[in-house]
Amino acid sequence: MKTINKVALIFNNNPQTKQVKKQLEKLLTTKDIDIVEENPDLVIAIGGDGSFLRAVKAFNFNSDLIYVGVNTGSLGFLQEVKPEDLECFVDSLDNGNYKLEKVKIQETEVLTESGIYLYYSLNEILIREKDLNTVILDIKINDAKLEKYIGDGVLIATSIGSTAYNLSFGGSIVQSDLHTLQITPIAPLNNKVYRNLLNSIIIPEHNLIEIIPSNKKLMISVDGDIKKLGKIIKISTFVKNKELTFLRLNNYNFYEKLNEKFLK
Repeated sequence: MKTINKVALIFNNNPQTKQVKKQLEKLLTTKDIDIVEENPDLVIAIGGDGSFLRAVKAFNFNSDLIYVGVNTGSLGFLQEVKPEDLECFVDSLDNGNYKLEKVKIQETEVLTESGIYLYYSLNEILIREKDLNTVILDIKINDAKLEKYIGDGVLIATSIGSTAYNLSFGGSIVQSDLHTLQITPIAPLNNKVYRNLLNSIIIPEHNLIEIIPSNKKLMISVDGDIKKLGKIIKISTFVKNKELTFLRLNNYNFYEKLNEKFLK
């Protein structure tokens, strides 16, 4: 188990977060764990899921670091630690009493008329027509045609992202250690003229998803960040090599978390 000596804190500005941050800093100091801005062993995001995403982006999806969240937001599905458990959490850091989970990251290459752009995403990419009109997309899996999609757009989500925006469009929940991508249609047309898959389809890791648009003017959102790229020729997305390490408390259970966050 990696020894944690240095911690970076990423946080939002709501009052509860400020209070929790102050308490956490005091607890970390008592264990001689340094709070740093660069080269940490562990990155702690204090806030909601947005703060966790911001923490991962702030360190450029660095695979050498460990990431964990303290929830002061509303849902906080990505956030592992409750504010009332801070003392136990810091004791666990000090004693090495935790487990680590490897989570694969979505990599997306966008080929445009002006060049190629590479993006990492923890949750998903969203593809829609630039002016939110109907979009036509040829979708291929490993160069085999899946469908000519016609509708409002498609969401391609990771396993981690399956419980985020993907869920709002009726996508499936996938356990985070399965390392999949999920193609979820957004308001697909389905009549005697146009035939589309109405449900999401789950693709295992190491498979290449290619999106070729008929209309080159698309809006692409990567974990909520809209990219302005000009005319797009092809989008290629996959889960292959890039991964992050999440810190989990020893009592972590995926199914119990689903129950807690969505059913209680």
